Amino acid sequence: MTQSPLAGKVAIVTGSGQGLGLAYAQELARQGASVVINDVNQDTADAAVESIVAEGGKAVAVVAPVGDTAAATALVNGAVDAFGRLDILVNNAGVLRDKSLLKMTDEDFDLVIKVHLRGTFTCVRETYRYFKENGVAGRIIAIGSPTGQYGNFGQTNYAAAKAGIVGMVRTFALEMKKVGVTANAVIPVAATAMTKTIPFFQKAVEADERGEAMPSFFRHDLGFGTAADVAGLITWLASDDAADVTGQAIGAGGDRLQLFSHPTLLVTEYREGGWSYEALAEQAHGLFEGKLQTCGEKMPPLPEELQPTQG
Repeated sequence: MTQSPLAGKVAIVTGSGQGLGLAYAQELARQGASVVINDVNQDTADAAVESIVAEGGKAVAVVAPVGDTAAATALVNGAVDAFGRLDILVNNAGVLRDKSLLKMTDEDFDLVIKVHLRGTFTCVRETYRYFKENGVAGRIIAIGSPTGQYGNFGQTNYAAAKAGIVGMVRTFALEMKKVGVTANAVIPVAATAMTKTIPFFQKAVEADERGEAMPSFFRHDLGFGTAADVAGLITWLASDDAADVTGQAIGAGGDRLQLFSHPTLLVTEYREGGWSYEALAEQAHGLFEGKLQTCGEKMPPLPEELQPTQG
C-alpha cells in the first residue's frame, strides 16, 4: 500500500474554518497531514475540525485573529502541543474592506493590511523560527490573489497586501534556502462567498451550488473553479515532491495552472549624462511605444447563454 505523501506531517492553515482555507485543510488531511484549523469563531472552527475527523483525519482548532505575534505563537504552540511537531504553514486568513480610494478609511486600510500582510509576516516568522531551531525542512505557502498581480478597482488595501505577500515570498525563499525550507505563493481563482456577489460568475456559482460541473467557459477560459480545484496545488507544494520549488507565484483555478514571472524589464536604454526632462520629452514615447503595461485583469466576453439573470 502506497504511503500518503504527507503522512506524519503537521500543517497549520490560517483562516480555515470555511471556504478556500477549509478546502486546503481537508485536502492536506486527506493526504495524511494532521491539521491545525484556525478561525476567529469557535463554532466554525469546531465544525471544520469535525469535518476532518469524520473522514478519519486528525485536526484541532486554535481560535485566534491572525495578525499579531501572539496569534502566530499560539498557532505554532497549538501544532506542537497537539501533534508534537510542525512541517507546513498555509497562510490563508484574510478579510475584505472594498471601497474606492476616496471612500476608503484608515481603518479599512489598516485592518486588511494587518490580517493579510502582517498576519503572513508574523505567522511565517514564528513558523520559520520553529523550523530553524528544530532542523525541519518545512514548507511555507502564502495565498496571493489576481488582484495583487494585476490590480482591481476598489481594492487598494487588498491589492497592496497581496502584492506584498508575493514580494515577501521571494525574500523568504532567499533567506530560508540554506536550511531547506521552501516558500511559495498560490494565486487562487475559485468560487467563494465574495464571487457569489459578482454577476459575471453567477452561472458558475449556481452550477456549483447545485452540485454540477461549472460550464467549460469558466473552468477552461477563465480558470475559475471550486475551492477543491486549488487544494491539489497546496498539498503538492507541501510535499517532498516539490522540494526544489521555491520563491514562485503559481496560479490555480478550474482546469488551469499558471506560473507567474517575476517582474521583468521590458525596456533598457542608456544616455550619456543621464535622462533630463528634455531628453525624456524627446525620446521616452518612442522608447516605451507598445511596451506600456495595462492594469486590471482582462476578462473574455461572457457568452450569451451564461449571462446573469435578474431576480
